[in-house]
Amino acid sequence: MSVDWAEVYRTTYRDVVRYLYRKVWDEDRAQDLAQEVFVRVLDDAPDNPRAWLFTVAANLARDEARTVIRRKKHLTLIKAETEEAAPASDPIETLDLEAKRNDARRALDELSERDREVLLLWDAGLSYTEIAERTGLAAGAIGTTLSRARRRLVEAFDALEEKHVARG
Repeated sequence: MSVDWAEVYRTTYRDVVRYLYRKVWDEDRAQDLAQEVFVRVLDDAPDNPRAWLFTVAANLARDEARTVIRRKKHLTLIKAETEEAAPASDPIETLDLEAKRNDARRALDELSERDREVLLLWDAGLSYTEIAERTGLAAGAIGTTLSRARRRLVEAFDALEEKHVARG
């Protein structure tokens, strides 16, 4: 049985956005996730398309909750990279802070130009629409691009941190 996803989209999109909004409490992010839901189900032919949409939406919302920790870590990395260090009384603390800043810079440098640009524009306070205009990406792709860029930044930073720990 084939599904008329265009009709399902017309009749269900707002409900999916509302559901996701109540999960993530961010209208732009809820719309991005709703779009992602429909992209993921296009090749599916479930018996109950509406129920399947909400199953996929619930899974994406759960994944989104997991990324909150990564986002917080990303913000901390950006903040550490851009703020001036307050003089620490302990030289070990000073060295540790400087090493983390250097790792944050290196992690940013390891990102693709697009990921770095989107992250820095977002960090500067631009809206998804403004980021899209600036980068030439579709406005609907900004949320997904940001999410992936954040994940890559945290992974790059963690890898650099692990190297420091391994060296002792």
